[in-house]
This record gives sequence, C-alpha cells and structure tokens, in this order.
Amino acid sequence: MVIKYTKHFLDKLESLFAASNYVLRYEKGNFKSGYCVLKETKIVIINKYFPIEGKINALIEIINELNLNPEDFKEKTNQDFLSDLRQTTLKF
Repeated sequence: MVIKYTKHFLDKLESLFAASNYVLRYEKGNFKSGYCVLKETKIVIINKYFPIEGKINALIEIINELNLNPEDFKEKTNQDFLSDLRQTTLKF
C-alpha cells in the first residue's frame, strides 16, 4: 500500500481508531516517540504539534503495535483498510 501524506489519508486512519475500542487524542507533551499508548485504558495520544507526516507515521506504527484484528470491525472498508495497512512497512 502506498502511503499518502494527505489530510484525507489521516482522516481514514482516525476513522479506523473511531471504529475500534481505542480513543485517539491529540495533546501536547514531550513524548520521546511522538505518541503514547495507554493500553489499560485504551487511549492513544499523539503529539498535536506533529506535522501531518509524523501523525500518519505514528498512527500506522501504533496500529501495527496494537495488533488490531480486521474481523473486529463491522464495516468492510475498515477491514480492508486495516488489512492493507498491516502489509505496509515504514522506512525511516
């Protein structure tokens, strides 16, 4: 899958989190990696001062870390999008 660093692609990632059990928030903070995952409370916090590329990369990294199951999503579009993201590797 080709990653597009656009607002539309970021919206698709955010809608994936909205359909999951995790809450996505943008907050200020001094996260070393640019994000924080509170797994017990199922909250994902992204540094709000990140540029759009940083937000997208962080969300993709978090999705891979959380091992979300495509079958847990009701909508087929979210299932397909998550499956495509799983096959995506980020190169820094």
